[in-house]
Amino acid sequence: MTTLRRHAPFLILAGLALAFASVVWFVMPHDREVKSLGIMLFKLVPFVLATEALAQLDPEWAQKLRLHLFAPLCFMLYFLYFVPKIFFHAENHPELYYYVLTLTPFLILTFLFCFRIGGGAAHLVRRLGYAMLLIMLSGLEDLAYLTINEHTDPQWQTIPEVWTWASHMTVRLGHPASKYEAFALIITHVVLALFVLLAPTRWFAALGRLVPGRRSAVSGTTA
Repeated sequence: MTTLRRHAPFLILAGLALAFASVVWFVMPHDREVKSLGIMLFKLVPFVLATEALAQLDPEWAQKLRLHLFAPLCFMLYFLYFVPKIFFHAENHPELYYYVLTLTPFLILTFLFCFRIGGGAAHLVRRLGYAMLLIMLSGLEDLAYLTINEHTDPQWQTIPEVWTWASHMTVRLGHPASKYEAFALIITHVVLALFVLLAPTRWFAALGRLVPGRRSAVSGTTA
């Protein structure tokens, strides 16, 4: 009970942020134009509440609860929902695909930079970075594009037998992936990402000793 009382500001603010964000996303219309100053300010409320919640978050408590594992979940929400939706509604803008693919690793590195300067351990930076990279390369986004969007073209209303568009799979297999080869690649990458996140700490700490001029990442000391 004492722990909950101590962390009540974070929990309350986070709950309010989630509640207001739900209203903005699920209740209010998704308009491109800002209809009024009041609507604009209301849509900023979740961001303000979330910012204040994060400012109240106790880093030691977060480490104890392993809240860093939420970073890949947040990335998956972006990559497996928002990216497929962007591609679906912007089919007439082929350059957008390139920009989003370039933006994605940049966002991963931005998350890692913020995590590291906030005191995140080196081995956790590696875990999060490589896990999110595996998710990016997995093909999950391709599957999400096929399943979460309302396709009217019969070609895309069912999962194609051959994934000719997934060039990131083609270059690794040497031929366009069949549906089941794509599923196998996705499952393999997800399992590897989970392994990276949950593997023993000493395996990742050892990577730090390979960098000249640095001591063990576990000790946290540097030359």
